[in-house]
Amino acid sequence: MGRGKIEIKRIENSSNRQVTYSKRRNGIMKKAKEITVLCDAHVSLVIFASSGKMHEYCSPSTTLIDILDRYHKQSGKRLWDAKHENLSNELDRIKKENDSMQIELRHLKGEDISSLHHKELMAIEDALEIGLASVRNKQMEFYKMVKKNQRILEEENKHLNYIVHHQGMPMEAGNVREVESGYHQRTVRDYNPQMPFAFRVQPIQPNLQERI
Repeated sequence: MGRGKIEIKRIENSSNRQVTYSKRRNGIMKKAKEITVLCDAHVSLVIFASSGKMHEYCSPSTTLIDILDRYHKQSGKRLWDAKHENLSNELDRIKKENDSMQIELRHLKGEDISSLHHKELMAIEDALEIGLASVRNKQMEFYKMVKKNQRILEEENKHLNYIVHHQGMPMEAGNVREVESGYHQRTVRDYNPQMPFAFRVQPIQPNLQERI
């Protein structure tokens, strides 16, 4: 029996719809690959499922951007809105400004200045003098800040020495008294009033005591 004709409309059953999507997606991907090989065609295919998942195919000999550019040129249709055009223009402007700044930086370094006019050289000289003056001002500010911090540290050091000196004097005087008192106590303790030996005087002359 022949295959029945399927009515083209949305499949209400979600399971059947997912099965059909998978089969037909694989089929159209296969056809895109076949026409690329058989006919040497440039093909790009992008499919989005109802869930938002993306599937894509592009011929190996080209890219999606190249195909979109060719489509834009041949069809004359606008693929980008005004917002994207503004962003593209802004990107081009930034690139040109960056290139100009790179050239100016090389000139300030003394590179590629042989082809410059007299006025351009004077402008570079003025810019260098302004930059040099700014650097000197920064150096002077830094020097003043260092001297100020040095003075503050010296004053704090003097103040701390003053405090230590006046707080240390009573402690030193007390230590001297303690040392003297301890020495006196040791001297008294070590001194023995009794003589270790007893001497007995014997008169040379026997009648000396009678005379006295």
